Amino acid sequence: MVTSITVLLVLVPVILLLGRGSQLFRQTEVKAGLEDLLHSTEDTPTPIYTSESLKDLPLPVQRYFKYAMAEGQAYIRQVKLKHKGWFRQSLKHRWKPIRGEEYFTCFPPGFLWRGKLSWFSAVDKYIRGKGNLKVKLLSILPIVNAKGKATDQGEFLRWLAEAVWFPTALLPSERLSWTPVDEQSAKIHYADKHIQVEGVFHFNEMGQITHFKAKRHMDDERLEKWTTHCKDYRLVQALQVPFYAEAVWNLPDGDFCYAKFEVEEIDYQSA
Repeated sequence: MVTSITVLLVLVPVILLLGRGSQLFRQTEVKAGLEDLLHSTEDTPTPIYTSESLKDLPLPVQRYFKYAMAEGQAYIRQVKLKHKGWFRQSLKHRWKPIRGEEYFTCFPPGFLWRGKLSWFSAVDKYIRGKGNLKVKLLSILPIVNAKGKATDQGEFLRWLAEAVWFPTALLPSERLSWTPVDEQSAKIHYADKHIQVEGVFHFNEMGQITHFKAKRHMDDERLEKWTTHCKDYRLVQALQVPFYAEAVWNLPDGDFCYAKFEVEEIDYQSA
């Protein structure tokens, strides 16, 4: 009994100290990543949206931009977003609450997301054409450190799907193009650094994006169908953006919804 108490008295301060040290390291790591993300922004004049740029786009895409923004909207350069929501690791696991904070750049595309889920913390990012996902247990023990070409592709697709939160990033450019599919959908093609991704956005009659479909790397070997859904559009700084989103793996054995996010705050920078 005495021995057990002695061990606890020794271990608890050590664990707390390690946790504190790891938290400080993670904050420093996130700060460095955020600085890298924001410094990657191209120093070019901010474009202004006009409906003239829509004339050659597929009709559902035109409908979306006319719904999502007004004539004369300055292109968004940076975004800060906070969310709450639910996450699960597999169909066998229960949903658990999650909170996150995410920063985006549009020229060039990039993001840094940090989230907290009960015992786990995570940092997910796509900066200068490179993706990286780190997950830790108790903010101390490394569980995941995904990187490489498959991760680059997956994180770039995440940015593209989440661009519904900053619609000007989906306007056509030298890097981005649209091709028609049908009256309710269109394919998007985006080239960045050493990779190119594509997917299909689906739209309703109002012009809202309802979901996005693509083939995304689930790991280094597996390329699986992946869908994001969004709804609950609200007007924020003259932009119509969804406040609810879900992410789903469309696997051969059935769909696996693993994330449900509700936006709490979103702020834009155009200058």
